[in-house]
Amino acid sequence: MSYKRQRIRDPLHNLIEFPADHFHDAIWRVIQTSHFQRLRRIKQLGFSEMVYPGATHSRFAHSLGVFNTARKLMEVVERHLERTSDWDTTQSQIALTAALVHDLGHGPYSHAFEDVGRRLNLSLAKHEKVTEALVRDGELSEALKTLGSGFASDVADVIANPSSARIYGAVVSSQFDADRLDYMQRDRLMTGTYHGVIDFDWLLSNLEVGRVSVGSDEEQAGEIETFVLGAKAIHAAETYLLGLFQLYATVYFHKATRGAEKLFTELLTRVIDLSMNGDGAKTGLGENHPILQFASHPDDLKRTLALDDAVIAGGLVMMSLSTDSVIADFSSRLRNRRLFKCIDVREVLSQKLRAKFGKVGKPKAAKRSNAAMEAGKSTRVKMKKMDALDRACDSTEKRLLEFTEEVNRYFPRVLLDKGERSIYKRIEESKGPLNQIMILPSSGDDLPVDVASISQVVNAIAPFKFLRVYLEEGEQKAKQRIEDILDEEAKKCRL
Repeated sequence: MSYKRQRIRDPLHNLIEFPADHFHDAIWRVIQTSHFQRLRRIKQLGFSEMVYPGATHSRFAHSLGVFNTARKLMEVVERHLERTSDWDTTQSQIALTAALVHDLGHGPYSHAFEDVGRRLNLSLAKHEKVTEALVRDGELSEALKTLGSGFASDVADVIANPSSARIYGAVVSSQFDADRLDYMQRDRLMTGTYHGVIDFDWLLSNLEVGRVSVGSDEEQAGEIETFVLGAKAIHAAETYLLGLFQLYATVYFHKATRGAEKLFTELLTRVIDLSMNGDGAKTGLGENHPILQFASHPDDLKRTLALDDAVIAGGLVMMSLSTDSVIADFSSRLRNRRLFKCIDVREVLSQKLRAKFGKVGKPKAAKRSNAAMEAGKSTRVKMKKMDALDRACDSTEKRLLEFTEEVNRYFPRVLLDKGERSIYKRIEESKGPLNQIMILPSSGDDLPVDVASISQVVNAIAPFKFLRVYLEEGEQKAKQRIEDILDEEAKKCRL
């Protein structure tokens, strides 16, 4: 059988090539399926284009980039396993295919749609579940049949549990998986931000396969193989972690993006809820509109796949004519970017507590012996202030939840949002070392160590946390009540 070489031009990777061979021919046929082409109509960053106009890239482009990156990572695995004569071409192809199709199940506006699913208990709003179902049966399964009758099922197994694929699974899910390495670079490029820059080539050239211990400190369960970094890449690893941390703070958790997501969640929840209760006519949508068709049978995979960003965006005009005030208002707001105003609760409380407790002075340098003591004291005071801020936020959140229940009884006028991101999560036994960055010691004699145990940068940066309230621009009474709550919580706060 003859195969044809294919190429796709990509803004990040330039040319993504598909050689003229059996495996890449099957991959090319997967890309042509309607399920994969649907990813063209789902934006990678959802509502981020409301802040960063260039962030209109799709999950289709991202998925191709993940596949291209996965092949580079697999070369690292192949070099290692060929030395031990343990290289398995089929297992590598299964993992590469899993990397390509990992995002197939995403709904419209991705994570915001999953929030709707959680509120209404919609099982097919979980993208992992939809992805697995699509790979196991249907168009994709047919496209992969030339690679073996059980190939598609094996791909679905890797998506469901990457660690089951040994070192090959690290390409799909790990601290240095292809997904993360692509979206970090792609999202930075398309948003135009200068945050999130990583030294990709240096990381890749220092990436190796090493053995790391699994189990608790008290009882080691053995060793597994995963990606590890050479000692020379420690600073590149820190930059990588810092870059991802900054992308969350500046892009993924941007207040306007999150504000749009909150409106979307309220809007779609209202539309689906009304339809489920027989009031679909109130939504402004025709009875055959994909949103109402989905709402009538939310467990139907075909109707779930009929939803994408374009369907939602196209329905906003009709929903703005809805007889339901929430649907009419929120759809119009999303269409015209008329978002709720944001009060950054944590930032306001932080400013109030700084004014109340004062700034921490620098340690005196007159006597060197006293300087260390002053520095230690300064650090302890800072920690106390951070603890005080956390307590104030927790107490404020409880009061704001009570307030929103009261004020949102008939119309969601005040919306609460909360989130947190650490620069790095310490090793968790349940997840294991696949979720850690392991650094090879310079001596080369010992097992790799967790980057957190040797990096001052990782240990110095506090988690990014936010607590925000969104409200209508004309809600002066609600705004005043929120300000009163913040004043009261700041006054009663103690170190």
